[in-house]
Amino acid sequence: MELYPTHNDLPQTTREQIIELLNARLADAIDLYTQTKQAHWNVKGPSFIALHELFDDVAESVEDYADLLAERAVQLGGVALGTARIAAEKSSLYEYPLSITTGREHVEALASALGAYGHLVRRAIDVCDGLGDKDTADIFTEISRGIDKYTWFVEAHLQAEK
Repeated sequence: MELYPTHNDLPQTTREQIIELLNARLADAIDLYTQTKQAHWNVKGPSFIALHELFDDVAESVEDYADLLAERAVQLGGVALGTARIAAEKSSLYEYPLSITTGREHVEALASALGAYGHLVRRAIDVCDGLGDKDTADIFTEISRGIDKYTWFVEAHLQAEK
């Protein structure tokens, strides 16, 4: 991987590994954003407005997380790989079910996607720590806290039925 020159003092091999990781999670974030918008646009049922607004809040935050990841990749001398085509090709997330409509179905699907992304982000924290990049680990930690919060918000709609 060819990097742009930078005065960042992380070793080039570390930056290359971190940029690859950032771009992998960026693809997932873009996919998660579009999955969340899919739920936002198509949810139906008695909890429509609450879920419609919640899903939009989640999407806005995930879009912010994608921006953090992309900007960090560029800060390290890399290129942010954030097109829809790249995200579709590289995302680690399962495909969002397109035939669902009810609030419960969207809550279950989105909670699953958020949980999967949260797991990947927590693994990224450990990788960054192991490579000595506390700054990128901190970005992933911020994203992890947000994803955990939204997983809780979404799952609360299922837990009420217990």
